[in-house]
Amino acid sequence: MLAIITSGIAPGLALLCYFYLRDKFEVEPIGIVLRTFIIGALLVFPIMFIQYAFMKEGVLQSSWNQAYLLSGFLEEFFKWFILYFTVFQHEEFNERYDGIVYGVSVSLGFATIENILYLFANGIEFAFLRALLPVSSHALFGVVMGFYLGKGKFATCKNRRVWLSLSCLLPVVLHGTYDYILLTIKEHWLYIIIPFMIVLWMIALKKVKEANKLDEPNDMGFITKSENISN
Repeated sequence: MLAIITSGIAPGLALLCYFYLRDKFEVEPIGIVLRTFIIGALLVFPIMFIQYAFMKEGVLQSSWNQAYLLSGFLEEFFKWFILYFTVFQHEEFNERYDGIVYGVSVSLGFATIENILYLFANGIEFAFLRALLPVSSHALFGVVMGFYLGKGKFATCKNRRVWLSLSCLLPVVLHGTYDYILLTIKEHWLYIIIPFMIVLWMIALKKVKEANKLDEPNDMGFITKSENISN
């Protein structure tokens, strides 16, 4: 049991530490980050119940519906909802990169509990593959979500809706596509999912770099807080 729990937790904590330490200017209070992680972990249970209810009723059971609605939309929307109503207005959310930290935190909280439950059901031999694919993908969806939340946080009121909409929509599309690949390609699925994950990592690392660049102090020593749609 201890081995399964350790194997289930380790990838999420490692990825969280990685993205947490990529903040170049001001790391977030660890208490708030851990609280967000725990909230993400607790999200697993109501979402699993909703997904189970749809499955038992035979509703939305096509591959597309399962991938984009029951997994992509349901999971990413609830993560976004938690972030928007718990940390978006928090005073510690004072840099664009902070959105990435919190987005990764809530996503990895969710992924960690999901991972532990999967390993208990299917065996520890899947731990390595789970770390490379589902856990990592949740972290990368969180990067995208958090990046656009950060853009929205410091955007003008006119442009804020655009960034906030993207912060929810893009992770839904990415998550849905990831699941759709796994659900529909029965043979040689690794040939599709590995390039997809490489592209996802490239996108996420680019967003990390861009967020830190946007947070750089200007010539007067202040971080620019507002931006327009052209950024």
